[in-house]
Amino acid sequence: MAEGDQADPVAEIERARLADLVDEDGRQVVLELGPGLSQRELETLEAEVGVPLPGELRAVLERAATIDGALEQIDFSGRTLSFEDRDLFPAGLPIAHDGFGNHWVLDLTPNQADVAPVFFACHDAPVVLFQAPGIGSFLHEAFRMFVPPHASLVDDVHEDRPFNVWRTNPRVLDHDTALAGDADLRAFATELDDQFVFVDLREPEIGMGFSWGRYGPRTRVRRHGYERLFAYARPEQRPGLLRRIFG
Repeated sequence: MAEGDQADPVAEIERARLADLVDEDGRQVVLELGPGLSQRELETLEAEVGVPLPGELRAVLERAATIDGALEQIDFSGRTLSFEDRDLFPAGLPIAHDGFGNHWVLDLTPNQADVAPVFFACHDAPVVLFQAPGIGSFLHEAFRMFVPPHASLVDDVHEDRPFNVWRTNPRVLDHDTALAGDADLRAFATELDDQFVFVDLREPEIGMGFSWGRYGPRTRVRRHGYERLFAYARPEQRPGLLRRIFG
């Protein structure tokens, strides 16, 4: 499968269940699938996230809500995973984690009927990276970690890309460049002052992303609605003690 291609997530699960999966030490890996969700449970989840569930997510949830044995855990309902960042993902649904506080998040939006992309939200380094165009391609790469030679874009993004993006800060647009962009980018830049820089992830390459914590935990992060246009800036300067006392 070529980078960026879509895949059927249910077919990927069934293929992996029949495969001879082994880790890099040669130990057998057994996938354990949890039960799927009922129609009522799917409707409840949809109400919780606040946007329609894309078709491939529904299909996978009907087959199995969880998978143990691949990554630390995969939970397509997000209910056992503790992640929420409305600034980055207004209707984000965490679907997997690595055991170290980093999550793969499905970026749900109101207008995506079939698939939604997967992003890797990392805190060390503090970056968010594009992982896959959909759940199927995400699972394809996750399962490749257990097939020799164990080359996988999930492993690549998890292990190598965070610090590359943190060091190089690629494809960042300054305020003036954003104002000269297309209508959506221009509208976004108009809402923000010139302290913000911008990142366009509407058509990203795998591993592309930005440093949401570029200026520490108080970095100001903005998103243009559900568009995958992001901006960040230094924290606002607080007045010193004497200024707060004497004005």
